[in-house]
Amino acid sequence: MQRSYQEQFPDQDFSHLAHTVEQYFCLDTPLWWVYEEVGGKGETFSPIACLWAGNAIDQVSGDRHSHIFLLYVTPEHRRQGIGKALMQYLEDWAKQRGDRQIGLQVFPSNTTALNLYHQLGYQEQSLWMVKSLQLGNS
Repeated sequence: MQRSYQEQFPDQDFSHLAHTVEQYFCLDTPLWWVYEEVGGKGETFSPIACLWAGNAIDQVSGDRHSHIFLLYVTPEHRRQGIGKALMQYLEDWAKQRGDRQIGLQVFPSNTTALNLYHQLGYQEQSLWMVKSLQLGNS
């Protein structure tokens, strides 16, 4: 997760993400990994991609649905269909659970991810807005 955010915001400290994972990771939030064989003979494998999903509630309908917490493919393995394959795996899993939709959040600056999600049929449904607050003596 930290590698994914670090690519988008290289000057930020993302050490707090370990706490986020501790809070949300459980048996109800599956994490799928893709490994690459290293050195041959099937003895050593290195992770090259992952997809972490969980649950969310649609604020309009009230229905539970799958939510993507993280999709990450190492830079040297991108544009090889790995992310698309993970997304298809998640879609099949979500359908088996009876989910009617899958949600995710993506930064507007992450054009690679946006292109993939649009290609897979994802559409913008809402706009997340924030306001920074100045703390201290005002």
